[in-house]
Amino acid sequence: MAFTFQINNDVVWNHDEKLLKKAITNTPKILKTLVKPIALGIVEKDDQYLNGYKVVPSSQSIEKLPEQTLGRDESLILDLGNHYVGTFNISIDSVGSPMDAPLYLKMKFAEVPAELPANAADYDGWLSRSWIQEEYVHIDVLPAVLELPRRYSCRYIELTVIDSSPKWKASFSNPEFLAESCVSMSQLPEFDITDEELKTIYDTSVKTLLDCMQEVFEDGPKRDRRLWIGDLRLQALANYYTFNDLSLVKRCLYLFGGMTTDEGKIPANVFTAPNLIPDDTFLFDYSLFFAAILSDFVEHTGDTGVLEDLYSVAKKQIDYAKNLVDSEGRLQLTEDYPVFIDWSNEFNKETAGQAVFIYSLKRFISLAEKMGEEELPEYRDLLDRMIAFSRQTLFDKAAGQFIVEENGEINTASQVWMVLAEVMTPEENKKIMQEMIRTQFPITGIATPYMYHHIVEALFVADLQEEAVQLMKDYWGKMISLGADTFWEAFKPEEQDFSPYGSPIVSSYCHAWSCTPAYLIPKYLS
Repeated sequence: MAFTFQINNDVVWNHDEKLLKKAITNTPKILKTLVKPIALGIVEKDDQYLNGYKVVPSSQSIEKLPEQTLGRDESLILDLGNHYVGTFNISIDSVGSPMDAPLYLKMKFAEVPAELPANAADYDGWLSRSWIQEEYVHIDVLPAVLELPRRYSCRYIELTVIDSSPKWKASFSNPEFLAESCVSMSQLPEFDITDEELKTIYDTSVKTLLDCMQEVFEDGPKRDRRLWIGDLRLQALANYYTFNDLSLVKRCLYLFGGMTTDEGKIPANVFTAPNLIPDDTFLFDYSLFFAAILSDFVEHTGDTGVLEDLYSVAKKQIDYAKNLVDSEGRLQLTEDYPVFIDWSNEFNKETAGQAVFIYSLKRFISLAEKMGEEELPEYRDLLDRMIAFSRQTLFDKAAGQFIVEENGEINTASQVWMVLAEVMTPEENKKIMQEMIRTQFPITGIATPYMYHHIVEALFVADLQEEAVQLMKDYWGKMISLGADTFWEAFKPEEQDFSPYGSPIVSSYCHAWSCTPAYLIPKYLS
């Protein structure tokens, strides 16, 4: 699937006010924590870090910040010491002769050092440049306290005086960042990890999750700042093993359940400001995941009330998707309901889509059994047909791998999702993954931690623990070695400047779907 903006202006939406009221009732309180910069920084070139840049401490201490006056084209960098999401304010004064002209100030908020030297004017990607975290302000009278109204996602804050006057310079003091999240690190259960590299990966994953937990499980607090269902499934799983904020999961489930099309389809994402608004984007696998998220929640909590409220929504996703399955059990995807799987367009996603349906259908059937579903035999028959087709037609016995029926293509996503869907026996799954490792490792062409999560989990499911741990270290550990404070939206180890948007300046470097070692490590290694 080559992802493009979907514009579906003819969609008719149903708003279930009963469900949306429950979503509003579960709106969390945002906790705010005052963060002071720990140092002044300097950008240096270093090929060992992401895109060739790092920030090192300045020779001048942060305590002497007010003494560092800035005139035209002079700048300084504040280092918060870690990644945070929130608002910023700073006191500014003039030093020298009377202030005979306004202060013209530029501020840049960066999640990673490479964003600081990047020139926004050079951006030519397909996402809006308005996501670039830069501000330009004129201040007519000093002293003043500059309080910026926007929320930012960053570690570094660069202040540049575009101009003041030859007669005076600007002085800065008392910089404050008010960090926001609906959870606190104090809520974490004790969890002992003896492997230091895994512990660092786990801690970074938890910080990533925390910064994405706002009024909803945001996909990325820098960009999009909304609730996507693919991210939600993974965030909820990580949340169960860490902060265990059940109200936030319920809120997100009710938001999706309360806003569906007149056909019953769930949107791929929803907005919560200025009102509750469903997006007119639809993805086949994301809609199916609603049943999986609901099943995971019910299994974790035993909350039958949520199941009763949302079961019919989950059923409609399955019913809509089953119309795309022929009598042999073959999924036939359509252009207007694409399957995502991963940002990469370097592989065919049809077989992976078939497996995602099987995976989600199994979880829906577990819900249907709890609800005493009358049509349960039909769903079981659908599952049997899809599994039989997958085993008989999509599995190449000679290669020991699943193929794409159309052209015989063998790719990583096909194997991974078929193993996660447990289409074959445990012994066969192990052989499939071992053959995949032999023929397709080291991995190339996979663009996101989202897909890498599924590869690692498939290795665990196939009883290949050592290989799963090594891949976590090779992938998430590589991000840490490149300077990550939180994990990134997109990362190709073989192409480190990759961005799905045409330029890394709008990429998200704290992204929900990359937080999953916080789930994988306690689930499979404790």
